[in-house]
Amino acid sequence: AFSYILSFPNTSFCQSLFCRYRSFILFLTFIFYTAYHLSRKPISIVKSELHRNCSTVIRPVDLNITNNATWCDWAPFDQDNYQTLFGVLDNSFLVAYAIGMFFSGIFGERLPLRYYLSAGMLMSGLFTALFGLGFYWNIHSLGYYAFMQVMNGLVQTTGWPAVVACVGNWFGKGKRGFIMGVWNSHTSVGNILGSLIAGVFVSSAWGMSFIVPGIIIASTGILCFFFLVEKPEDVNCTPPQHHVSHIRNISLPNESNTRPVELMHAKFIVSISGFHGVLCLTQGVVEFSLCLLFAKLVSYTFLYWLPLYISNVAHFEAKEAGDMSTLFDVGGIVGGIMAGLVSDYTGGRATTCCVMLIVAAPMLFLYNYIGQRTIFPYIGMLLVCGGLVNGPYALITTAVSADLGTHESLRGNSRALSTVTAIIDGTGSVGAALGPLLAGVISPTGWNNVFYMLISADVLACLFLSRLVYKEAQSWCGRAPRQRG
Repeated sequence: AFSYILSFPNTSFCQSLFCRYRSFILFLTFIFYTAYHLSRKPISIVKSELHRNCSTVIRPVDLNITNNATWCDWAPFDQDNYQTLFGVLDNSFLVAYAIGMFFSGIFGERLPLRYYLSAGMLMSGLFTALFGLGFYWNIHSLGYYAFMQVMNGLVQTTGWPAVVACVGNWFGKGKRGFIMGVWNSHTSVGNILGSLIAGVFVSSAWGMSFIVPGIIIASTGILCFFFLVEKPEDVNCTPPQHHVSHIRNISLPNESNTRPVELMHAKFIVSISGFHGVLCLTQGVVEFSLCLLFAKLVSYTFLYWLPLYISNVAHFEAKEAGDMSTLFDVGGIVGGIMAGLVSDYTGGRATTCCVMLIVAAPMLFLYNYIGQRTIFPYIGMLLVCGGLVNGPYALITTAVSADLGTHESLRGNSRALSTVTAIIDGTGSVGAALGPLLAGVISPTGWNNVFYMLISADVLACLFLSRLVYKEAQSWCGRAPRQRG
C-alpha cells in the first residue's frame, strides 16, 4: 500500500527528490503517532490487574492477609467502586486532552512543528514512565496517578494537529482519503503494539507496562528533533506544479486573478478571529466535529474498557484479554483504509461515514448478545465492529480535516490546517472523555446498558451528518457521472 501511495500522483509529474522526501515524511509521521497511541494503551490493559478476582489467584504462603477478597488488588483500586476510580483515571487524561486540544492548534500554527512535536513526545514519555514508577515506588494514591494522567493528556495534544499539518504540507487532495486511510492505521498499530507490550509485563510487574512505552515515545521524540522536515520549502524542495494545484485545491481562478478585497477579507477574518474565522469560512467543520464527538465516544470506550469487558464477560486472563482486544484494532485498520477508498471514489466523505455508522449500530448489538458465546463468532464480531466503528473516526480525523483545512476559502492562511484539525479533534475529544466516564458509571448496572449507550451515540453521529449527506446526494443527482481514471 505504501509503495502505491509514495508514487502519487504520478511519477511523470513528480520530481525524484520531492518524492523521496515525501515518502520519508509519511513514514516518519506514521512512526510518531504510532508511539503516541502506543503510550496511551497500557492503562486499559493494566486495569484487570489492578483489580482482580483474588479467589482465583495463588496466594504466597508468607503473605499476611487482612482481606481475602482484595489481597491481590492494588490500592486504591481494591475498593468496591473500582470501576468509578478507573473512570477517574481515564477522564483525567481525556478531559485534559480535550481542553488542551483547542489550544494546541493555536500553538501548532505559531511554533516550529519539529520542536513542538519533539517536546511533546519527550514530555509524554516522562509522564507515562512516572505512572509506571508508582509500582516500584509503592505509591497507592489516586491523586498521584490522576495527576500523571492529566499531565500526559495535556502534552499528548501536541501530536495530532502537528502531524496532520505536516502531512498536509506534503500531500495534495487527489487520493487523500486512501493515503490518509493507510497512514491513519498508525492509531490501530499503536493500540496493538501498546496492548502487546503491556501484556508482556502486566502479570509480573505492571509498572513496566508503562515504563517501556514511555521510553519508546521519548526515543521517537529524539528522532523527530533530528529528522522531521515540516514542509518542502524547508529543504528547497519545490513540489511539481500538478501537486501544488492539488494542495491549494484551485478550482476557482488563481489568487492573482481574484479580487484583492476578497482575499484581504478572508485573510483578515482568519488572522484575527482564529476558530471563529475558520468556522465562518469553512462549511462542514461544525457537522463533522459533532459527528466525531459521538464517533470518538464509541471508539474510546472500546479503547479503555474492551480488555476489562472481555475479562469480565468472556473470563479471559489479563494478558489474554489484552491480546484479544487487539482484534478490534486490526478491524480498525481495514475499516479506515476502506473508508478512504470509498470516499475517494464517490467523493462523499459524509455519506461514507454515515453508512458505516448506521451499519455499526446493529453490529454492536449483535456483538454483545451473540459474539461472546463461542470463540470464532467472537473474533469475527470484534473485527467487523472495529472496522465499522474506527472507519468513520479515521476518515474524519485525517482526510476530512485535511480537506477542510486546505479549503480554498482559507488559502490566505496556509497554516489554518492545524487550527481546523484542532477544532475537529478537540470536539471529538470531548466525546472521547465522555465515553469512558459513562462506561464507568453505567457498567455496574450491566454491560448491556453500556452497549445501549454506544448504539445511541452511533445514531446521534449519523444525525449530525444528515445535512451534508443530503447535499452530497443532491450533487450526485444533479451532475453527469464523472470520468474515472
